[in-house]
Amino acid sequence: MSEAVIPAAPATPDVLEPLPLTGERTVPGIAEENYWFRRHEIVYDRLLSRCADKVVLEAGSGEGYGANMIAEIATAVIGLDYDRGAAAHVRARYPRVQMIRGNLAALPLPDDTVDTVVNFQVIEHLWDQVQFLRECLRVLRPGGELLISTPNRITFSPGRDTPLNPFHTRELNAAELTGLLEEAGFRVELMTGVHHGPSLRALDDKHGGSFIDAQIERALAGEPWPAELTTDVAGITVDDFALTPADIDASLDLVARAVKP
Repeated sequence: MSEAVIPAAPATPDVLEPLPLTGERTVPGIAEENYWFRRHEIVYDRLLSRCADKVVLEAGSGEGYGANMIAEIATAVIGLDYDRGAAAHVRARYPRVQMIRGNLAALPLPDDTVDTVVNFQVIEHLWDQVQFLRECLRVLRPGGELLISTPNRITFSPGRDTPLNPFHTRELNAAELTGLLEEAGFRVELMTGVHHGPSLRALDDKHGGSFIDAQIERALAGEPWPAELTTDVAGITVDDFALTPADIDASLDLVARAVKP
């Protein structure tokens, strides 16, 4: 069993207000945001067992709910985020997470100090993606794993050279993500994807062919959501999504497991 490498930061109970919903990250507890939250949460849920009894770095921990899930089974969880408000929020709300603030392009950890790096829905926000992946390789112990997810460019910004999301710098397809991981020195053990399960496919049909587009249309309208749409969104759980390597180019989000040789 590995040892923790960073002392726990003191809690700051004066910042317990929810983080603002800016579009850059998802947060729990908001009915209209629940689809995106559960679409993020499924990856934590399905890969959580790989963090058992490990020292885990979540690089880009955001609101902190995922790092807190990992803390249930890991030896230690280090959260890292550049955003000052997010770092303070995690320290206050999730005291089991050893939260530090730092740059993902220069991880503030020594070489070979963590067993697992978790990086979910973050790499698409970074300007120097290869540098970040090399930093992940550096801080991992030999044989350590990088667990990573990112929107699939083919389905998230179809037919575009630039991302639709203004907070994204570069989105990737499965082949491109594999190439970046291998360029950084990783061995890719798994490339899989998040898909809609049967209940979400039924909601696609119900809402004009795309449940996602129905939500985006209402959000952009700047008006209250119809009660039926809010109810449908609020009722989604992680079990409404599927994680499968089949038909990877049609996946919503890419999920990879890569190993440091």
